Amino acid sequence: MDSFEFENGEVLKEVAVEYMTFGEPVFDENNAISNAIVYCHGSLGNYSGVKKLAPLLGKGDVFDENKYFFISLTALGSPGSCSPSTTSLKNKFPKYTIFDVVNFQKQFLKEKFGINHVLGMIGNSMGGFVCLTSAINYPDYADFIMPGVSSYKVAGHDYILSKFVDEIITSDPDYNKGELTYSLIRTLRLANLAEFNFGLSKEALRATPNEELDVELENFGNEMLETDIYDLKYCNESCMHYDVEKDLDKIKSSVLIISCKQDPHFPPELDGIPMCEMIDDASIVIMDSELGHLCFNELETIRDDLKRFMSDL
Repeated sequence: MDSFEFENGEVLKEVAVEYMTFGEPVFDENNAISNAIVYCHGSLGNYSGVKKLAPLLGKGDVFDENKYFFISLTALGSPGSCSPSTTSLKNKFPKYTIFDVVNFQKQFLKEKFGINHVLGMIGNSMGGFVCLTSAINYPDYADFIMPGVSSYKVAGHDYILSKFVDEIITSDPDYNKGELTYSLIRTLRLANLAEFNFGLSKEALRATPNEELDVELENFGNEMLETDIYDLKYCNESCMHYDVEKDLDKIKSSVLIISCKQDPHFPPELDGIPMCEMIDDASIVIMDSELGHLCFNELETIRDDLKRFMSDL
């Protein structure tokens, strides 16, 4: 895009947007795409997160790609699109909010595809924040939203985790240098390791021998060194301050909340169920998966629930 203005008034020029599409667009009488479904990935993911829908894309299936036009883009702040690392601005990148992520996506869809209205939005984890924030601020934008393993606010243990990650990063004296040092590499590894315990379910972790956990933890820390520490800092901070509880009554879209009984981040009794009760025209599906927060990799196990929701639109 030529430019993007952040909520705080800062403007960046010539911003990168990484995206993919598949499926068949259908055009209405005004030559506007009428069957677009937007996929919103989790924290520091990218457009390829939409592959979680792959088992459900076949002919006659829930998200039949011959019936829908899917658009998945790498969000503002994530590497590949406009981010601290992609722009090389590092710690000089503008602070952004989930509302900025929504507006970045919305502006791109309008400029690239002429889209002012989408059939639906699907998002996991932070992507669910994006779905909910969009539906609140632009109530007529999407016919349906499907936030999964997500919440209406970051609070309690999740807030403490975000605060802890932020403290690990900002306490490194090299952080303000804006360049990668040995100290920042170690700090990045520690910050990422803090997240390891919040992926798989407690049951899955308990069933894994400690020797295997040692190896998995080590591998996770090494793999996450590919992450840019400034991308992590800014994304974590945008999520840490996310709270739309008081505005849930503004949502007009049909809402299907997908929770997971074993999700260590957003357990249904604290997040999905209360959120369902606060939103008109909302329903909830609670998955039973030891993948926990990663349960979107098993969406085919709730195929019938998803079909029922999509057929009722």
